[in-house]
Amino acid sequence: MKTYLFDIGNVLLAFDFSPALNALMGSNPAPNAIQDIIARKDAFEAGQIPVENYIAWASELLDFGGDPDAFKHAWRHIFTPIEGTWKLAEQLKAEGHRLILYSNTNAIHASHCLDTYDVFKHFDHAVFSHEIGAIKPHDDFFTRSFDQFAILPEQTYYIDDLAENVAAGRAHGLNAHQYSASNHQALLDWIATH
Repeated sequence: MKTYLFDIGNVLLAFDFSPALNALMGSNPAPNAIQDIIARKDAFEAGQIPVENYIAWASELLDFGGDPDAFKHAWRHIFTPIEGTWKLAEQLKAEGHRLILYSNTNAIHASHCLDTYDVFKHFDHAVFSHEIGAIKPHDDFFTRSFDQFAILPEQTYYIDDLAENVAAGRAHGLNAHQYSASNHQALLDWIATH
């Protein structure tokens, strides 16, 4: 049995924040509202900002007049399934491997993804940045998750779309592959040779 770590964004689900931010934009947003929101994304995904506080702050910047539930609804609808990795996850699970979600995310997106997308039923565990209190590519994300889920790097295969995360994974001893949906075959070839 091997362990496979799957990032979510642009590995299992493509995403685009623009429609959500545009849908939340009021008539008089702050001049740099979108840039400021994206700039604080890491702190939010590291669990340093409570959901209610982040929504209130972002709503004010965007001049969004709706309630928190309306904000969450728009914020959640940014994802599109990547069918190739869904099929791969199903196949690897059927072969008896352990699958772990390994993602920088937040409490709004994580719960939505787990409840909405069938692919997540194939995963045994989830390492979410907002729960572990650290984000990739920082060392704490890897060391805390290794301890929590008894991850043995030499027996573990990590798939992420970002070069800096892949490099950090390799530095921690993981077998790591940088994924691109436009070249899904490269991932299949990598798995076949490992």
